[in-house]
Amino acid sequence: MHVDVRRARAHEAPALTRLARRSKAHWGYPDELLRMWDRDLCVSADFIATSPVCCATCYDQVVGFYGLVCQDGRVELEHLWVVPEWIGRGVGRVLLEHALSEVRAIGSDTLVVVSDPHARGFYEHFGAELMGEHESVPAGRALPVLSIPVH
Repeated sequence: MHVDVRRARAHEAPALTRLARRSKAHWGYPDELLRMWDRDLCVSADFIATSPVCCATCYDQVVGFYGLVCQDGRVELEHLWVVPEWIGRGVGRVLLEHALSEVRAIGSDTLVVVSDPHARGFYEHFGAELMGEHESVPAGRALPVLSIPVH
């Protein structure tokens, strides 16, 4: 299996939003929570046009994507989602490695990740360290905030 990475295209925003929702649902979250997170899972054409957003493809099929937010010298991973059928096949690794090279090219030495609890171990495998927590919804839910050094 060979996975390529390319820039996302603005017209792909609705498909990437659907991919993010499917990927999040893979972890067994109930529909009620997924609806609460709709805004966070949305990818807009404007976001694609103004931020580094890249898709992983295999045989011209999008199998995952990531998006970065660069603000005040800080680079944060806004999205990293993989089609559920492709989880565990190396797509996430390819995307994160590509994102880290993008962070390096931007000139930052750290990638900040507000991680879903299910993905924390994945990021720690790449050297991520816990920086703190970020309040989420519903009330009382906190997400780990991780920092990955860029070499």
